[in-house]
Amino acid sequence: MEPLPVAEWADEQRDLFRGAIARADRYLTGAADAPPPPPILGLLARHPRVGATWLAFSGTLLDEGTLDPRDRELLILRVGWRTRCRYLWAQHVGMGEAAGLMPEQLAAVPAGAAAVVWTEPDRDLLLAADQLVDGHTVDDAVWRRLSARFDERGLLELLFVAGGYVCLAMILNSVGLEPADGPDLDAAARGAAGTPTQ
Repeated sequence: MEPLPVAEWADEQRDLFRGAIARADRYLTGAADAPPPPPILGLLARHPRVGATWLAFSGTLLDEGTLDPRDRELLILRVGWRTRCRYLWAQHVGMGEAAGLMPEQLAAVPAGAAAVVWTEPDRDLLLAADQLVDGHTVDDAVWRRLSARFDERGLLELLFVAGGYVCLAMILNSVGLEPADGPDLDAAARGAAGTPTQ
């Protein structure tokens, strides 16, 4: 399914999307110098009532969440890797770097919690992401460790981040949405082969 070109958006679509997430508004100004929107906006515009609501939910997690951005991006990247979602990976490697993940950590995301670069708290986040992808729940041992670090809002938010991005990955993979640019998932797979593990 191809993204809907902005030139084909009706006023209702633009109105629904405006304000849903601040970073998306600059694409919808209609100005001649407005940057081209990322493909995901065009995809969500094909079902604007659901798409705009999803964008608002995602925007809340990205811009108004309680999780440290580094923790959030680590969760998203692991979900992107585990679901083999090329779009998520391409979009969030740069965001992870901006949030404080080091190049060697980004390279170790495919290896998961076994990579030597991670702290124990990082390992718990990676394990939580894996458990949510695999069995749709976090086991008691990981939950206890996460509970010692996060309050109730943080715990719920990390579940929403992982679960929300699994849902998004299913959609993006199913419609075949490709990133316009960004780091390649296949290149990450080749680089992961040399990542030291415990």
